[in-house]
Amino acid sequence: MARGLGKGINAFFPELDTNGDESVQEISIKECRPNPYQPRKTFHADAIEELKESILQHGILQPLIVRKSIKGFEIVVGERRFRAAKEAGLTTVPVIIKDLSDGKMMELALLENLQREDLTPIEEAYAYSNLMRELKVTQEELAKRLGKSRSHIANIVRLLTLPEKISALINNGELSMGHGRALLGLKDKEKLIPLVDKVRKEGMNVRQLEKLIVQLNENSATQSKKQPPKKDIFLAERESKLQDYLGTGVTIHKGKRKGKIEIEFFSDDDLDRILNMFK
Repeated sequence: MARGLGKGINAFFPELDTNGDESVQEISIKECRPNPYQPRKTFHADAIEELKESILQHGILQPLIVRKSIKGFEIVVGERRFRAAKEAGLTTVPVIIKDLSDGKMMELALLENLQREDLTPIEEAYAYSNLMRELKVTQEELAKRLGKSRSHIANIVRLLTLPEKISALINNGELSMGHGRALLGLKDKEKLIPLVDKVRKEGMNVRQLEKLIVQLNENSATQSKKQPPKKDIFLAERESKLQDYLGTGVTIHKGKRKGKIEIEFFSDDDLDRILNMFK
């Protein structure tokens, strides 16, 4: 049977309550467009086929929620029903038309999928990230709006910092979210891909991976103490010039994406002296 929105969705969006006075309209299925903010990228064919058979037997029990667009209507809730209806050969679908902002559409699409547990961890991470940007809210504010813990949202969003190859493996289910979270703890990021290959080859579970990462991090720490990294000649030259100009110690740290400059001072007067030189 086709599933509806559920009480949880209406609790967040009382304006979506379909039990009110708003009338259900039949519109051409050709006028419907998928939700542009749909976080779910993959719809399994077997699930659509099952829903199609239900629709052929019982019809669409819950109307779709749509909003008017420049060309036809955009689906707010019910994209699976829409896809199944097309497969069933229906020419019209029952809808309730709502006036919703882009932010509301995005938030509702995410909530519907979270309620059904339809999203992969990567799809969920992108949805949270996009929603925070669209609504201009923090992780904590978003957590309150969605009824999630801040730590859950933070841990999911961090998965987006993993290399694209690893994200793809999590997305298609070859690696779990637990594997992804463990991999985030590896200090030497250059070892990520070889480590993932080892995990897949040996079928390592999350606990085994966590233990291995602890060992790798300890080995990296030991090696870094024994073999201090050589300073880049380009950076060393500029450190020397800054030290000569400022008359104090200067250290330049360069990372993969950003860097920082540390300038030493020995007293308040020395700090004032350096700041005046920048003026």
